[in-house]
Amino acid sequence: MVRRLEKLSPAEVKNTNKPGMYGDGGGLWLHVGPNALDEKGKPTKTGKSWIFRFMIDGKSREMGLGPVYTIGLAEARDKAAACRKLTLEGIDPINAKHAKRTARKLEAAKAITFEKCAEKYIAANKAGWSNAKHAEQWSATLSTYVYPIIGILAVGEIETGHVTKILEPIWTAKPETASRVRGRIEAVLSYATTHGWRAGENPARWRGHLENVLPKKSKVAKVEHHAALPWREISTFMKSLAAENGLAALALRFAILTAGRTGEVIGARWDEIDLENKVWTVPSERMKAKKEHRVPLSPQAIAVLKQAEALRVDDAEYVFPGAKPGAGLSNMAMLVLLRRMKRDDLTAHGFRSTFRDWAAETGQPSDIAEAALAHTLGNKVQAAYQRGDLLDRRRKLMESWGEFCGVKDGGRITCGQSNRGTK
Repeated sequence: MVRRLEKLSPAEVKNTNKPGMYGDGGGLWLHVGPNALDEKGKPTKTGKSWIFRFMIDGKSREMGLGPVYTIGLAEARDKAAACRKLTLEGIDPINAKHAKRTARKLEAAKAITFEKCAEKYIAANKAGWSNAKHAEQWSATLSTYVYPIIGILAVGEIETGHVTKILEPIWTAKPETASRVRGRIEAVLSYATTHGWRAGENPARWRGHLENVLPKKSKVAKVEHHAALPWREISTFMKSLAAENGLAALALRFAILTAGRTGEVIGARWDEIDLENKVWTVPSERMKAKKEHRVPLSPQAIAVLKQAEALRVDDAEYVFPGAKPGAGLSNMAMLVLLRRMKRDDLTAHGFRSTFRDWAAETGQPSDIAEAALAHTLGNKVQAAYQRGDLLDRRRKLMESWGEFCGVKDGGRITCGQSNRGTK
């Protein structure tokens, strides 16, 4: 018995409004109803769409061909005929349609370079990064190591060879940087895959892939400590620092006297400073551990703050304002200062190690020193019992540290004059 094709007429298609399935033959059906689907499988507004039913590998499937208001009867029959030919060859029409769609996306992606994709990734994610400097670091590392090699390549064309070409020159020389670069390339390529701009495995993934061609980080990475000044030399250094001009010198002195991190110091605001009670309260959002940190201010630290206050212009928000209005010093300001002092062997962060060495060598309580550095206790039992911030005990510690660091001149701290002038 020969199955009849083209059972429906244009008038029937137009006038049929009763919900149901109406066969045209050869697997083509007119679907009338609120759940009628378009080509993308979404319900149509008109409630009429074309469906192609077929069997493949013993399974029954349905494929949307589009809404009636877009696809007429003749075009629907042509689409159904093309689908029947594919099934005769053992090809699933739905899979074939998805493959064509992917191919079109990949073709369009040829205009999307890796650099453009990375910019889109950074723009999409920077709002969720807790540190505003994170986006700058991303852009800086990609501009330095990645863009010169694959920046202009289509994101869909990047392969393992491109990634290894970037990583091999720095993998052993700069293992920490190389690890970050690899992770950032992987993130950008995953972003591209999600958006349909590339297909296949991620060539920058580590597990089961790059780990087979590059040595593990633990095998090549040396523990990199921030360059630190020997603790016995801090007083001599502070005397040299006191002779330096500018806010960067004041900021570095304050960082040393409070054992603060660079970001905490350059971001310090006057409303965080309580001179009456001699406490600087750093809010949780600016702390590495995301926990508010109270810093007891020694007389030496307060002396620095009073100098900064004397230079305050127009009620500036930041204790150590930078060149840009409404912003603190650059995170490079103190490093540039150290270079000017011909102390390239030091970093601002390294003075925290100097403080910790001094505390250990002079018999200061370890838990008090760790609290002063705002370190999270690794011992969970100890952390559970130590719920306070030990402020009073830390005050004595920081006063001792200030005395050890202080350059005294007639009972006061000698400070370099700022080149910003006074208000």
